[in-house]
Amino acid sequence: MGKRAVLLANLGSPDNPDVSSVRRYLNQFLMDPYVIQLPWLLRRLIVGLFVLPFRPHKSAEAYQSVWTDRGSPLIALSMDLLTALQKAVEMPIGMSMRYGKPSIESEMLRLAKEPGIEEIFFIPLYPHYAESTVTTSFREAEKVITKHNLDIKLNVISPFFNNPDYINALVSSASEYLHDNESYEHILFSYHGLPELHLTKVDPTNSHCLKIENCCSTPSPPHATCYRHQVYETTRLFVENTGLNEDKYTVSFQSRLGKAKWLEPSTEETLKELAGKGVKKMLVLCPAFVTDCLETLEEIEIQGAEQFKAAGGESLILVPCLNTHPAWVDTLSGWIQDPDPAG
Repeated sequence: MGKRAVLLANLGSPDNPDVSSVRRYLNQFLMDPYVIQLPWLLRRLIVGLFVLPFRPHKSAEAYQSVWTDRGSPLIALSMDLLTALQKAVEMPIGMSMRYGKPSIESEMLRLAKEPGIEEIFFIPLYPHYAESTVTTSFREAEKVITKHNLDIKLNVISPFFNNPDYINALVSSASEYLHDNESYEHILFSYHGLPELHLTKVDPTNSHCLKIENCCSTPSPPHATCYRHQVYETTRLFVENTGLNEDKYTVSFQSRLGKAKWLEPSTEETLKELAGKGVKKMLVLCPAFVTDCLETLEEIEIQGAEQFKAAGGESLILVPCLNTHPAWVDTLSGWIQDPDPAG
């Protein structure tokens, strides 16, 4: 019987926090047609003329503020997770990045050299479906198989936004912060944002997502690929498992880029609004990220805290992502050894 290998995929990071490295990384990231969903020439003009001449300088400063002795936090924490899984599971496992290193291609080729490998269980580390995260990752894996004529089956995990094991791991990782009632007055669930077009584009009915009232809570086939529905469902299940009162939490969306209409409300405006309403102590969770990265450590813990305090708040505490929490390692180990329950 053929053997199975496992390949996890995260977003990625520049090699270094300098302008040239960040520029290379942003070029690869933003030229992905699943990220900026425009024709190649228009995408090239926007990225080349309006993004790369300016954004790498600002982004490099942001990366420098969270860079560690081990390099990028996302890469270091991802490799820690890989190490933990290698100790828990007796099968070949790799960690890859959609952008930057180690690439999906290099890790797939390495795993393919393992004796007897016939299947790769591919785990994009994104709980919620989006073309700019999940689809671009498994399409890249499929391209590698075709390019190198690999005789390997690719088994891709389904989005796990409502999987009980994921929810339990999320609750477990946040429990010590939730129990410290004196450290916060309100909880903000800050999810990575998306342009609204990314949702309506994948709606197979072309008449549901963002087109009817309460579209995310009205059962419909588009929910299988609706990022907005899925993040609200994660929040609902988290709240259900922890007993949070409805007036004690808010959902928002961060990391906007460009002038397209993005999901609302924005995290920045929500922090200011909550501070203006008298909230002094804020607890922030970022469930769309399973690994702490620039978007959590710099955008929320540094920038978000500054924005909240400038608007009248006093303290903002970021709950760490799942990272290498034992409950998350146990969850992934279980899925790896028996992938059917996860997808």
